[in-house]
Amino acid sequence: MLLSRKPDHEEREGRVAQDNVAAPMLAAIPAPSRRSLRGLDWFIFFLADVQTGFGPFIAVYLTTQKWTQVEIGFVLSIGGIVALIGQMPGGAIIDAAKSERLVAALAIATIGCCALAYAAMPVFAVVVTAATLHAAASCVLGPAIAAISLGLVGPLAIGERLGRNARFASLGNGVAAAVMGTAGYLLSSRSVFLVTFLLAIPTLIALSRIREEEVDIARCHGEMPREAPVPGDTNIWHLIRQRPLIVFALSVLLLQLANASMMPLMASAVTARSSQWATVLVAFCIVVPQAIVALLSPSVGRKAQLWGRRPLLLIGFGALAIRGVLFATVRDPYLLVMVQVFDGITAAVFAVMIPLIVADVAFGSGHFNLAQGIVGTATGIGASLSTALGGYVSDKFGNATAFFGLAGIAATGLLLILFVMPETRRTGLTAAKEMAG
Repeated sequence: MLLSRKPDHEEREGRVAQDNVAAPMLAAIPAPSRRSLRGLDWFIFFLADVQTGFGPFIAVYLTTQKWTQVEIGFVLSIGGIVALIGQMPGGAIIDAAKSERLVAALAIATIGCCALAYAAMPVFAVVVTAATLHAAASCVLGPAIAAISLGLVGPLAIGERLGRNARFASLGNGVAAAVMGTAGYLLSSRSVFLVTFLLAIPTLIALSRIREEEVDIARCHGEMPREAPVPGDTNIWHLIRQRPLIVFALSVLLLQLANASMMPLMASAVTARSSQWATVLVAFCIVVPQAIVALLSPSVGRKAQLWGRRPLLLIGFGALAIRGVLFATVRDPYLLVMVQVFDGITAAVFAVMIPLIVADVAFGSGHFNLAQGIVGTATGIGASLSTALGGYVSDKFGNATAFFGLAGIAATGLLLILFVMPETRRTGLTAAKEMAG
């Protein structure tokens, strides 16, 4: 035991290194106003409302306008491609911005105009242009929300803040789906996009409630106050070569590869088994995870500070693997709704952990949002491959084989986290938070 003890000078160096991290952060602990914090809450809530209007409602609306499935698929593919290639440029734009609020406001205004264009002129050229602009604007909104959150509360409180963000986003998605579904049923599918346009107004109002002077630009970009610069710390190539970022991006790709096609395959299976109640059952399968996310996300943010990041990542991947196995074995369509509880657990974990781990890895680099774009690109690649792979396996070998395969991919992600992914929680920041508390 004595041989395994570190020499005293190494212990002192370790404590000094942690103090060098903690001391500047402790000296610059932000104290945002209640107005700004509430403004961020409602901004995320209404933004989720706005983005919900561009989900499955697009296909429904264009179908009512006599569009062919080929044309609808082309429009959706255009949006997907732009969203994929725009992740890293979107993050870089936020890192270069002098006001994240201004960039977010311009993106929201663009999305509102796109919704209005869908409703006013559902012709091919206008819809393709609107889909392209919407996808491009969305590429900066995700990093902007995380950047504003980090700039407002700082790295000591970012875990709990991200949990709160996920809660309000989930509530916004649920409320918007109900409101827009009702409007589409009582009025017309066109009304969904008019509602989306109108919801952009309270979104901008909520954003304006966040005080500009309380959003620290250096913190938004993941910079850290230092007494002396650390060589190489702000170099982009130094950031993207970091092992934790590479391993985490690969794990997120596996997450999406396993997850993205599960819900569509399950919806097809439910329709085949109980076509009369398929729509209602699928709706419940969407609502249940959203409720779980709203309930658990703040706790995930707090536990991440206490337990570290890896235990929660293991829980998220474990829940995804269990969900895949249950989808393959459960035959009762009504029990499948209960299986969606595991989807809520996975979603609650990764809604918080993705930006939080990116913040850990990019800490002090000044390129937090570019790092988000790298992980976002991995997300898009995984999701794109998942639907094609899941559909192919299902057609060739059946739904059960497809679900077992997706569960196996999730288990691979779990093993990657267990054996390769290092813990990214910074002990210096934990110590600083305890000192602040």
